[in-house]
Amino acid sequence: MDRDEILKALAHPARVEMLKWLKEPKLHFTGQEHPLEMGVCARQFERCGLSQSTVSTHLAQLQKAGLVTTRKVGQWVFYKRNDAVIDAFLQRMSQDI
Repeated sequence: MDRDEILKALAHPARVEMLKWLKEPKLHFTGQEHPLEMGVCARQFERCGLSQSTVSTHLAQLQKAGLVTTRKVGQWVFYKRNDAVIDAFLQRMSQDI
């Protein structure tokens, strides 16, 4: 876990919002054709009003920080929260600050 990389990822409100949506995918991504157990398709994040390339950049930053995991199925990439890393980060921050 790279604390500084996580802090960079959390510095943008759109990425924080994406993580919130991923916390309850059944509530926020009801229109997805694939089962949500696979994760949320990158295309579903366009709901935030950003371009596909901007969404991809934000998701890549979250992945680089380890806050999400990915699964590629054909041409689609599905994202899930990495709750183990998020919990470890929160625990470490509570100890450090």
